[in-house]
Amino acid sequence: MIHTVAETGSTSADLAARLRAGERVAEGDWLVADRQVAGRGRQGRPWQDASGNFMGSTVVHPGPGDPPAHTLTLATALAAYEAVLPLLPDPRALVIKWPNDLLLGGAKLSGILLEREGDAVVVGIGINLAQAPDLPDRPTVALSDLGPAPDRDAFALALAAAFDREIERWRTFGVEPLIRRWLAVAHPLDTPLKVHDADGVPTYGAFAGLAPDASLLLRLEDGTTRAIHAGDVTLG
Repeated sequence: MIHTVAETGSTSADLAARLRAGERVAEGDWLVADRQVAGRGRQGRPWQDASGNFMGSTVVHPGPGDPPAHTLTLATALAAYEAVLPLLPDPRALVIKWPNDLLLGGAKLSGILLEREGDAVVVGIGINLAQAPDLPDRPTVALSDLGPAPDRDAFALALAAAFDREIERWRTFGVEPLIRRWLAVAHPLDTPLKVHDADGVPTYGAFAGLAPDASLLLRLEDGTTRAIHAGDVTLG
């Protein structure tokens, strides 16, 4: 079920607060905002909202037999990818960058942030349907740059359905096929990457795939391969 609010600070923060208060937020329930004035991206960056864009959050309750919760980031990226793909004139222009960014023609189309709240995972997704924010460090794009902006409510339904399918696959088949499917729609192997750690220190290398635990494999200039478990990745 999709619940819409006219304005809030952050849909993810709202769901996290409800969980902390002891409320049971069901899987499949989404909170979607027309305006979000305090959205957050990775590494604490503000996520800029814009009228007509998708800004929403949902919750997953990992169980004892489920794959590791951190691999939900790959499943979420695939759900966003599947929801956006039918809207594109050239699907080949859409790729995923580790761990969960959608890039359209090399420009950032989405922001996805997963946060643990007790035993639950709050999944926040922003997709530039109508407008793209100006970011100082990377190009951005909106689907409206390619044609009429998709209807936000129709997109929300498509994304919710894609997310339900991906969570079912995640639970049923585990991480290995998830990684294979993720790699099939990611940027190519050997793509030059730059990874900034939490202190902003960059490491340069080439994309060498994903490890079995879903960490990024970065081939360094000396030929060795490093597993990256966290960091801000840019192409080039």
